Amino acid sequence: MSVISSYVGGLQWLIYVVMKMLSWNIRGVEKPEKKRQIKKLLFDRKINMVLLQETKLSSISEVEVRRLWHRDRFEYMSVEAEGRAGGLLCIWNPEVFYLSECCRNKKFILLSGTFHKSFECAILNIYAPNDVVKRGNLWEILLNLKSNFSKPWCLSGDFNEIRNVAERVEYLRRDRGMKDFNEFIDRCEVTEIQMLGKKYT
Repeated sequence: MSVISSYVGGLQWLIYVVMKMLSWNIRGVEKPEKKRQIKKLLFDRKINMVLLQETKLSSISEVEVRRLWHRDRFEYMSVEAEGRAGGLLCIWNPEVFYLSECCRNKKFILLSGTFHKSFECAILNIYAPNDVVKRGNLWEILLNLKSNFSKPWCLSGDFNEIRNVAERVEYLRRDRGMKDFNEFIDRCEVTEIQMLGKKYT
């Protein structure tokens, strides 16, 4: 749940935007048992929007999406995998999120719209490259889009990067990647939401 606070005439107004979103690097979604696992989790957690990375699917049909989603009504957007790598999928409840604009390439999907007819924002599902130079190029592409999609941003996905050395058990020196990633976050004007539960998964 997000709380948006504003001051009008000396009074503080709080708008509660209730939205359950799940982001998951699924590492392949071809097997029927995995589809059932995803569908059950989305149902049990009453998820309104799911952002999947690494679907490993060369094409995604409405029939395939229906095997994953737990409601009758849905909308979706996907990016096909490159060979057996990558692939992105976003599925959402259109009664909760209304899509107005979108943008995508092989490494991200940007959904710009409105939650509950009141809160405008841009949701990004990201699967960043493993290569530090290519990752840096992706950060620049996204930053260039920020001026076209000026609503508040929510970034989610697999960034293939860490913000500091404490985020990795076996640390390999990655000063440049961390520096680029932290600069990207600062320039995007977003705040990291702290994780709960196990520190490493």
